[in-house]
Amino acid sequence: MDAIYRRLLAAGGVFVLVLSGCWSDQDAVSPVSAPQTAQLAEHDRHEREHDREGHSEHDRDSGEHHGAEGEESGAELDLDETYSTVRRGVHLVLAYDRQSNSFTGTIENTTDHTLSQVRVEVHLSSGKELGPTTPVDLQPGEKLPVRLAATTKDFDRWSAHAEVGRGEHDHATGGIEHDQSSGQGHKKN
Repeated sequence: MDAIYRRLLAAGGVFVLVLSGCWSDQDAVSPVSAPQTAQLAEHDRHEREHDREGHSEHDRDSGEHHGAEGEESGAELDLDETYSTVRRGVHLVLAYDRQSNSFTGTIENTTDHTLSQVRVEVHLSSGKELGPTTPVDLQPGEKLPVRLAATTKDFDRWSAHAEVGRGEHDHATGGIEHDQSSGQGHKKN
């Protein structure tokens, strides 16, 4: 009986050592995973900033397109509706122009400080995304035209949003004046 008790005690001691080693390994960051951890930490920080404002960057269910504070409101508009909202200091006004098959409007800085890397995206009901436009820095009160051309007409609803600053959507493909079909874009003064 003493032999069994000693073996159980020894096994329990080894088990405690193994568990304590695993516990401290969770706090350690290996050099291989450090960059990924830093990226995840930055994304988590970004998400917490959005959460303090009452939304998440990926939250698409607010149902509002006038005055919502999330980057992507998720509210889809009919083709004859105009999107107009101020979000993160950017007043985005956008409407669909059937004749040119494009979305045209303006972005305006409503704050008293420069907004960095402002860009616009349009999401079509067909699942296609237009943009984002090339990021631009908007001075206080500055207003610029926006144009995103659609390459097809296979949609009947749309949603839009402006993004500010560096984020996971930093994959600009065109300009503030943007022709999706040609890939050419330019900032219009």
